[in-house]
Amino acid sequence: MVEILSDAKLPKTIATSLSGIPLIEIADGYWERVGALRAKVLAKRRKARLGDALIAQSCIDRGIALITRDRDFRAFSETADLDIVVG
Repeated sequence: MVEILSDAKLPKTIATSLSGIPLIEIADGYWERVGALRAKVLAKRRKARLGDALIAQSCIDRGIALITRDRDFRAFSETADLDIVVG
């Protein structure tokens, strides 16, 4: 959601609508799992931006699919149990 809300041209109505979406809570050990996930992806010589790793691990922890237009998440899907829907 942060990425969408960072758009300076985002209409206020959309920002307001997004505020109703439930947020993913961070579970114990999250930061360690993010580091391990990112290390696995980097070990395969794939791109693993920190922000992408944070998002991927949040979805993995809750068992929810990630809907994205960003192809960089494929590296996380191939390395870990991340279900992605690429638009």
